[in-house]
Amino acid sequence: MNDTPPPDLHIVVLAAGKGTRMKTRRPKLLHPLAGLPVIEHVLRTARALDPTSITLVVGYQAAELQASLAGEADLRFALQEPQLGTGHAVLQAEQVLGEARGTLLLLSGDVPLVRAASLRRLVDHHRETRAAATLMTAIMPRPYGYGRILRKDGVITRIVEERDATPEQRKVTEINSGLWAFALDGLFDALRALGTDNDQREYYLTDLVQVHRKAGSAVETVLLEDPTEIRGINSQNELAEVAAIVRRARNDELQAAGVTLVDPDSAYIDVDVEVGPDTVVHPNVYLEGHTRVGSGCEIHSGARIVNSEIGDGVLVRNHCVIEDARVADGARVGPFAHLRPGSDVGADAHVGNFVELKKTVLGAGSKANHLAYLGDATIGEGVNVGAGTITCNYDGTHKHPTVIEDGAFIGSDTQLIAPVTVGRGAYVAAGSSITEDVPAGALAIARGRQVNKDGWAERKK
Repeated sequence: MNDTPPPDLHIVVLAAGKGTRMKTRRPKLLHPLAGLPVIEHVLRTARALDPTSITLVVGYQAAELQASLAGEADLRFALQEPQLGTGHAVLQAEQVLGEARGTLLLLSGDVPLVRAASLRRLVDHHRETRAAATLMTAIMPRPYGYGRILRKDGVITRIVEERDATPEQRKVTEINSGLWAFALDGLFDALRALGTDNDQREYYLTDLVQVHRKAGSAVETVLLEDPTEIRGINSQNELAEVAAIVRRARNDELQAAGVTLVDPDSAYIDVDVEVGPDTVVHPNVYLEGHTRVGSGCEIHSGARIVNSEIGDGVLVRNHCVIEDARVADGARVGPFAHLRPGSDVGADAHVGNFVELKKTVLGAGSKANHLAYLGDATIGEGVNVGAGTITCNYDGTHKHPTVIEDGAFIGSDTQLIAPVTVGRGAYVAAGSSITEDVPAGALAIARGRQVNKDGWAERKK
């Protein structure tokens, strides 16, 4: 049995670019992609390799990027200022890694599709061959924009960037993926030997191939099986294309686990969403964030569910919005219902059309079927809330609670002026404005007395 620990693996992620083609103020790597920022997809893949350290090389809008990742304690940052090319960017990691030894795995923050299995293969080959540098390459039938791999007798000799390549070199279809493994021993000295004899006047990382070969050090390559993995994001169009790939992969996983997607192309389901088997998701449904949907549910078209927990056997009808809420087993919601943050719908409860709940508990078996606003309320079990009911929870300065106990009946067009409590089994007459507590079992009537004036209409004429 070999008890020798594996050599250190230090991951460096390049995240300093401006992303000017995105045409937005938001840093490119913070644009959302299937429920996560672009950079978070890369970091999750990096963490799957169980590295010794993860360093982000930041530059443009560095403060904003660091602030967004401040809660991730395993990250370290190196500042590249000014940005003088990829070789210069990797050199900045020296300020963090110092005298570290082992392997440096280099990733790009805007390439979120790469799989951990591909990176493991790259690192394993690099270690097995004891190379100074190992590059992942790919075959691209249309390689425009990528650096080309030049070989002699099958051995890599050079990488030439698109803008520096001759017409003959541009015909080469083997390209640089931007994924590298380096031996840390001597890496930063080699980076300092780079020059800027190129169209951009920058320090190209790719020139390390020639530096290492001149020094007699081995440079290896590993061919990537699926070039889709290295699709980068440099524009809004590419962001949308990559998002479609991620979304389709997630939908394929869900279908394989027993979820029915009526139209997978129009089901927008974020990567952290969980959906149980035998659930049916209709077209144009959005399941976002950390939403969990149980088994045997049916989610109809137009529904948007964000960071919410949906139990088993729940029916969500068309065009509902559910945010930071909980819906228990067997409940019915919608159509056109809005469950705002803090709402909790009990088992077998009904929330009907054009009903809005805000920070409200609706007990098991209770019903609010039509045109109601229930805010800051605690509603017990078996309660009927009539159409047009409003909890008047805001006095212009403070929010106040409403309590409706088990078995109460609230008549249509009732206003409950909080703070107020309706006791167990009590009734409130339709059209009432309730300003005082209603005792258990009582009938509350709070409306003006009806007066009929005989002959009034004829006299008015």
